[in-house]
Amino acid sequence: MAAKWPAGGHAGSVHTFEVWAPNANRVRLVVADELHGSGLPGDELHDMDRDPNGWWRAVVDAAPDARYGYTVDDDPAVLPDPRSPRQPDGVHERSRLHELSPDVWTDDRWTGRQLAGSAVYELHVGTFTPEGTFDAAAERLDHLVELGVDFVELMPVNAFNGTHNWGYDGVLWFAVHEPYGGPDGLQRFVDACHAHGLAVVLDVVYNHLGPSGNYLDRFGPYHTDSRNAWGASINLDGPDSGEVRRYIIDNALRWFSDFHVDGLRLDAVHALLDHTAVHLLEELAVATRTLSAHLRRPLTLIAESDLNDPRLITPRAAGGYGLDAQWSDDVHHAVHAAVSGERQGYYGDFGSLKALAETLRLGFFHAGTYSSFRGRTHGRPLDTRRTPADSLIAYTTTHDQVGNRATGDRPGSYLDPGQLAIKAALVLLSPYTPMLFMGEEWGATTPFQFFTSHPEPELALATAQGRRDEFAAHGWSTDEVPDPQDPETFRRSKLDWGELTTEPHARLLACYRSLLQLRRTRPEITDPWLEHLSVDYDEDARWIVVHRGPLRLACNLGSSPVTVPAGGTPLVWWDAPTSDETGSATVIPGHSFVVTAGTTSQRLDRSEPV
Repeated sequence: MAAKWPAGGHAGSVHTFEVWAPNANRVRLVVADELHGSGLPGDELHDMDRDPNGWWRAVVDAAPDARYGYTVDDDPAVLPDPRSPRQPDGVHERSRLHELSPDVWTDDRWTGRQLAGSAVYELHVGTFTPEGTFDAAAERLDHLVELGVDFVELMPVNAFNGTHNWGYDGVLWFAVHEPYGGPDGLQRFVDACHAHGLAVVLDVVYNHLGPSGNYLDRFGPYHTDSRNAWGASINLDGPDSGEVRRYIIDNALRWFSDFHVDGLRLDAVHALLDHTAVHLLEELAVATRTLSAHLRRPLTLIAESDLNDPRLITPRAAGGYGLDAQWSDDVHHAVHAAVSGERQGYYGDFGSLKALAETLRLGFFHAGTYSSFRGRTHGRPLDTRRTPADSLIAYTTTHDQVGNRATGDRPGSYLDPGQLAIKAALVLLSPYTPMLFMGEEWGATTPFQFFTSHPEPELALATAQGRRDEFAAHGWSTDEVPDPQDPETFRRSKLDWGELTTEPHARLLACYRSLLQLRRTRPEITDPWLEHLSVDYDEDARWIVVHRGPLRLACNLGSSPVTVPAGGTPLVWWDAPTSDETGSATVIPGHSFVVTAGTTSQRLDRSEPV
């Protein structure tokens, strides 16, 4: 089935307008070449014809940039198109016909990037630069190329109410947020990324819609009575769910085909309630693979899930959903808790070097084991012999791991540079696909706080109060929790690019570049088979050694120097190490790491393999 957004054309061209409203008795199309209120001169009303599947259609003459909307039954309100290609006046107003100009594209030779062996960089368009636009972000792509990443992952950019938020309150999934630059700005950004050799991943949210500007239920049964943490669940398996599922899949394919996007990050797929025999994710994987064959370039699907369920990344031939990758929070928790010493909340089961070693070797820490945070058994083991480790995304931090802290403080505000470097080394030299969150590469001191801009006073107040109540339950003073509606909360979260050339930021940035360069040049690091990885550690001395073939990453998580049984030629380090007389051990300063190669290191005899 073709996507249902209106076709574009030249002035005075004929357009086919289509909208799905299976329970409506009458749907009318309202078109105006200029912006007018409903019923004022300039509006043209057209009755639409219904087909047996609940689709209403009208073929009319309209300007290529005409504003339009629909009325349903006797309600005079003009509603935006659920598949609106553009919302220049906000999500409550009429849609606008729009087509991307084919003349803008210069990426006809772009053949894509595979995720395996690559590094990902997550950014929020509104806070990545002072301007907060696609065009301004494109001007920083040289920095990402010099850093050594391969994919740029954008937090959600579909249309939401207000000027700024994280993007997870989108309500018109086919449109692009206008303050960022709208659809044309996204097109220019993707084209610029491809010109720099960078692939683009777009974060998309299919598990709920935002609280303001969501008119989908006026058209059809897009929701169910069930609810998840963010609102009403999407109707994926109830009556008339076929068209709702098609709505999601058409949206995903639009980003791939129209905007040349290379991958999608699927937000919180554990909140997709689907009890059909063929899960929506599998259906999406099939459609994506089909389009990938037609476009002759890789198209990547990455899931965010807290289930630790390998089915997501298990091939369909083996009974899985066939996605390419999923985030692994366990790797983050194991690394962060071991380095930082934090044990609150979901860090409670982590923190030991044993937990870190097991997670590095197995991908999941909770794999059919008891989770004290959840109060139950959680997860399922990953088949490390058949599942490549690069199908798990690993990270030292993400927008969630910073922004969902009470004050949105980054690790750089409570860890020293050596600790940040250790976290980077453990993730970037792991067999997993590493992902960076914007600014971590130089230890940005700017926070990334939870910010919103709801125009409705009641919603604004409820959002701010909910945030305060959430953290007050954990002992935080309400004065310490930033007001998400305060414009300063948003402005504080913008990166300070002036930090790059000052210390200790410049040194940490050089370290990140060296680690990513080593990852590119040494095949042992991108080897995805976990059975080729081994780990030694000493819980009391606070050191850990990760063996990657002839390479060894030795980290000292303690504050005092320690002798580690890993010799060889140092390749990359934080603080200069020294070798013992035999060359089989290395003295590593406190809060530091070293990567060595060339000499077989001592292995410790253990009764329990790690």
